[in-house]
Amino acid sequence: MSRPWGGLLRHRDFRLLWIGETVSQTGSYLATVLVPLLAVTVLRASTFDVAALTAAAWLPWLVIGLPAGAWVDRWPQRPLMIACDVVSALLFTSLPVAAWLGVLAFWQLAAVALLGGVAKVFFTTAYQVYLPSIVPAGDLMEGNAKLQGSASAALIGGRGAAGALAQAVGSAPAILLNAVSFLVSAACLLRIGARGAGHRGSPGETALSETAVNRTASGETAAGDKMPILAEVAAGVRFVVGDPYLRPLTAFAIAGNLLYSGYTSLIVLFLARVAGFSSAAVGALMAVAGVGGITGALVTKRLCARFGSARVLLLVTASNAAGLLVPLTHAGYRVIWYVAGAVVLNAGILVGNIIAGSFRQEYCPPRMLGRVVAGMRFLAFGAIPVGALLAGALGTALGVRDALWVSLSAYALTGAVLCVPSIQAARDLPSGGAVPVEAE
Repeated sequence: MSRPWGGLLRHRDFRLLWIGETVSQTGSYLATVLVPLLAVTVLRASTFDVAALTAAAWLPWLVIGLPAGAWVDRWPQRPLMIACDVVSALLFTSLPVAAWLGVLAFWQLAAVALLGGVAKVFFTTAYQVYLPSIVPAGDLMEGNAKLQGSASAALIGGRGAAGALAQAVGSAPAILLNAVSFLVSAACLLRIGARGAGHRGSPGETALSETAVNRTASGETAAGDKMPILAEVAAGVRFVVGDPYLRPLTAFAIAGNLLYSGYTSLIVLFLARVAGFSSAAVGALMAVAGVGGITGALVTKRLCARFGSARVLLLVTASNAAGLLVPLTHAGYRVIWYVAGAVVLNAGILVGNIIAGSFRQEYCPPRMLGRVVAGMRFLAFGAIPVGALLAGALGTALGVRDALWVSLSAYALTGAVLCVPSIQAARDLPSGGAVPVEAE
């Protein structure tokens, strides 16, 4: 039976989540261009300082990533997400206020990046756990594709507008739009009907039928009491490390993020200082990458239905090699190298993210999903600040263009991590039935 036009967008709660996330992502993509531009053009930050801003934004995953998953499994996700939106709005509002008062300094940029990163840890973990509570399991691929697709559209709109806004009104005032976008997200979340703690199935469904073994493995005693936070964290980590699918996916994410973060932390600096593009042109070029993301989001479900999710996942890792076109970029007609490389690179990344995210939400025991998400992201996102600092050091020692060559050459090889029997031998990744290692 075919779905009616619009699919999940006809679902009120999902539509509200989708609208809020799209607006918030647009603001966040504005900030990914405006904050480095602010550091480069106003504060005259060094190559290492600009890379350090990326590191600061992702450092919280290394510090609180693991316990955040256990807390998210305990707390109601929707109020937590709303609180994170409000905190983020206040943080980013402080930047234009400080600029207007003439007291803006690099330490404040770093502090906002760090504290905003803390809010993002909790929000994105809760968001991954919350989605299966408002979307039926069979529609998770569609839900993730729509959210990832709109995020790519937001990338085009946000990054494209960022350069023009920076040139028209200045980087600091333009950042205020990011603060507003978080408030829109919070307002949309407030209108979503109150739900449970993120169990699969219908929104009101509970998990009373789970076995005592699964309760214990997922962090509860036989009586239903919560185990200590450290015990819950350990259960989540053991599950990820012991699983034949989650383990290689996590290793791939670690390697990819370590190297890709070198690219993302230097690309604004490369386009503005090395290739010689204006602020408006930098924003426009950064937006181009979103075209690849939208394309990837549109084709993922069809590709997986025809060829199988495991096969498509292996195939798209080959697109990592497209990043090698980016360091060839110069002003003039050779800008085509950036366009081609960025579009293909982002298409592959989006397809991989949709497949991996949907697989994780369907495959993992519901009461462990927060810890599984946080455990994988602790390792994967924890590699980002390390990669950003390494890229900053490489850029200082070798020059920005040569640092991009090194990072993107190594990134092209990361797909080899997924060449393990559990994935190579399968047409599709499994849709459920994962058993915590303690119960095996």
